[in-house]
Amino acid sequence: MDTTTLGLTVRLHTDYETAVSRVTEALKTEGFGVLTEIDVQATLKKKLDVDFRPYKILGACNPPLAYRALSAAPEVGLLLPCNVTVAQIETGVIEISLVDPLSMLGVVNKPELEAVAREARERLERVAAALKE
Repeated sequence: MDTTTLGLTVRLHTDYETAVSRVTEALKTEGFGVLTEIDVQATLKKKLDVDFRPYKILGACNPPLAYRALSAAPEVGLLLPCNVTVAQIETGVIEISLVDPLSMLGVVNKPELEAVAREARERLERVAAALKE
């Protein structure tokens, strides 16, 4: 598991569809549902007629955490949901990236959001750890 300024990254040695399924299940275990799923490959093909590797952006939401964050600062909705990307790097190698809520919420100057962001990060760290197993 690698950590960047934007989040956590995990590489899996599996096929793309299995990786998407595993990520979705790991998110569910931590209380996140996938509200949106953007198929970047299909969108770029349709809109630009270009070929791109398999790549999805999953919009993950944990309703109790979202409620707490929105109650503290309604403008935080601009940063929701928590994005998770699933990208094929090469055949059999899939990279999963999970946003770091602390980094995202750091742009909002509301100290009361820190506890929510910290809990979301801990949950997403457990998702990343589960994927590594």
